[in-house]
Amino acid sequence: MLPKEIISTAAIARRVAELSKEIDGRLPPGPLTVVGVLRGAFMFMADLVRAIPRPLTCDFLGVRSYGDATVSSGVVEITSDLASPIDGRHVLLIEDIADTGLTLRYLQDLLLARHPASLHTCVLLAKPTLPASIKIDFVGFEAPTAFVVGYGLDAAQLYRNLPYIGAIEPSKA
Repeated sequence: MLPKEIISTAAIARRVAELSKEIDGRLPPGPLTVVGVLRGAFMFMADLVRAIPRPLTCDFLGVRSYGDATVSSGVVEITSDLASPIDGRHVLLIEDIADTGLTLRYLQDLLLARHPASLHTCVLLAKPTLPASIKIDFVGFEAPTAFVVGYGLDAAQLYRNLPYIGAIEPSKA
């Protein structure tokens, strides 16, 4: 049985188009380095970079904090680092979901230590319970309280291929 749709494919496409305009309008002019967090952000990032009307490069960070569980382990592990330096570059960090903020804060600190010209963050989904101290520049949608999958997000590596965002019971993950 497929997860219950909570954010449609059409709604995602509309919001990605809006975000690309917001990003292009608010970030400093010139080339951009977009850093996607693997694996969950890959679909969102692919759609977003195609819609941003400026020169850009793409890079990726592999990160693990959930494993196959439905709650964060509380430990962020880098599984794959950037392929290119970001020193002096305008960087846009793309994440699938900001839940506790632990991973996002860790990645912001990691990237800031590499001296980018600027660092901005964009998340597809942000939980309303996210601590106010977590800085996010661009948010696609407020995340529901349900466990979400689809459009790159997974439960034990399943459901990433859904074109929409759906909800499942954590016990079924």
